[in-house]
Amino acid sequence: MFKPAAILGILGIACAFASGNGIAQSDAYPGKPIRLIVPYVAGGPTDIVARTVGAKLTERIGQQLLVDNRGGANGIIGMEMAAKAPADGYNLLLGGAGVLGTNPAFYAKLPYDAVKDFAPISLLTSAPLLLTVHPSLGVKTFPEFIKLARSKPGELSFGSGGTGSVPHLAGELLGYMAGAKFLHTPYKGAAPAMNDLLGGQISFLFISTVAALPNVKAGKLVGLAVTWSKRAQTLPDIPSISETFPGYEARVWYGILAPAKTPRPIVDKLNRELNQVIQNPEVVQRFAIDGGEPVGGPPEAFARTIAQEIAIWTRLAKDTGLKLEE
Repeated sequence: MFKPAAILGILGIACAFASGNGIAQSDAYPGKPIRLIVPYVAGGPTDIVARTVGAKLTERIGQQLLVDNRGGANGIIGMEMAAKAPADGYNLLLGGAGVLGTNPAFYAKLPYDAVKDFAPISLLTSAPLLLTVHPSLGVKTFPEFIKLARSKPGELSFGSGGTGSVPHLAGELLGYMAGAKFLHTPYKGAAPAMNDLLGGQISFLFISTVAALPNVKAGKLVGLAVTWSKRAQTLPDIPSISETFPGYEARVWYGILAPAKTPRPIVDKLNRELNQVIQNPEVVQRFAIDGGEPVGGPPEAFARTIAQEIAIWTRLAKDTGLKLEE
């Protein structure tokens, strides 16, 4: 019969072995190339972030990060694949605001659970959008814009790169919080939406700060407010919408995750490496092209971001009845 002291000794050895095995697993990882699933087609902003970060992570860990584009159905096809991939550290996901934040809020049935099916590793970058209006609207400040919108319900139109995109939902969220009604016009991409804004065919647009600034500086458009919860470092004189409507936030962000149950030592190792990668000058410069800034932090912080995003868009869907699917 085992004595308590003997049992405790055996348990101690077992725990030490388990702990040592986790450390050894982390030290030996990675021993082969890693697949990074991108739930969008090649060439888009998500793909560019994946390849930029992937190249620098490859340099640090000594194994190649192979980008696997699996676009289709608003990212749902790639997300399902990533959720069902082996949780061995050799299958990762580049997820963003759409597939992890808005899809769970607006799609009644998804073949993946944005919270339960993934282990967040690191939030890479976040970027605000700039509320940009045509000069013919006759407003120069955000309060003036809101006053005009409230006086003309359903008359002010805004465009976006597609229904369900962050720029689209940014407008829906603003209308909801401001008590204003806007008319949404979806386009096949941000470029044609910008062209129609410049031509005066639509009243306003939520677009990346970098894409808007040249036309704002030229006087062709007016930049009124950013969609972050804070002012953008590159646009300190332009207010955030949250200064008028606390809690408002509609941002574009990207992060890397793994399938749920991926060993924590592997998650922690990747987190440490990625936090270094996003400080690389070349990566920071790439983020800045889209108006983004590096974020980083522990996996828990990324998990909170996902939960907060789902909460924001779920509330909008519930309170407005907005639907993105039939």
